[in-house]
Amino acid sequence: MCRVFAGQDPTVYRQINRSIRLAGHSTSIQLEATFWDLLDEIAASQHLTTPKFISKLHDEAIEINGEIPNFASMLRTTCALYLRGHRPASGEM
Repeated sequence: MCRVFAGQDPTVYRQINRSIRLAGHSTSIQLEATFWDLLDEIAASQHLTTPKFISKLHDEAIEINGEIPNFASMLRTTCALYLRGHRPASGEM
């Protein structure tokens, strides 16, 4: 079992920084490559670019929760929810 996890290609967990505009401000988000791949997939399923998807997600989370203590963690858990089958209908966002 551990070989499945321990033997993974290091390129999938390398850190990648991307610059994104959130609420009119440019910011940098650092995530592992696998999470960026998943966010690209989620965005495409919503017919959005990844930056547009992330910006909309940020705006909706602020509207619902008032604040986001750790946005990078929220993006990771968004990917986990997606992998567990929690997927909005196309265009629902």
